[in-house]
Amino acid sequence: MTVNPDIQGKEFPPTAPYLVGREKVREFARAVFATNPINVDPEAARAAGHADVVAPPTFPVVVQEATLAQLLADETAGIDFSRVVHGEQRFSYTRPIVAGDELTATLTVTSVKSLGGNSMVTASSDIVDAGGAHVVTAISTLVVRGDA
Repeated sequence: MTVNPDIQGKEFPPTAPYLVGREKVREFARAVFATNPINVDPEAARAAGHADVVAPPTFPVVVQEATLAQLLADETAGIDFSRVVHGEQRFSYTRPIVAGDELTATLTVTSVKSLGGNSMVTASSDIVDAGGAHVVTAISTLVVRGDA
């Protein structure tokens, strides 16, 4: 089975809001070995001008996960999850994510390409705060391995 190229341009419904918790930020910071005090210490974050602890730069993957789940569950996409390898991840920030943010993400499939029997699916998740202001765009490229 190959990935359906017609999913290029498809936009999925916004995810349920994700409330960024202080402990989730701290846990993520520990998991990725982030050593900046603003990631774990509210006082250090406030001294740096933030309302609360600041999520490490790769934290949006936590929010983006729900959008990618929509894509993988879409039967019309033709993506066999057992054949998926994460190829690339990028982020484009308007502002940092801080504890207390309520974030919603909307995924758009931006590219579907075939390369050497594999499919490359690039998806962009626009993540906004409770007021609708852009916070970050998380861009993932998934490699869907072809039949061996």
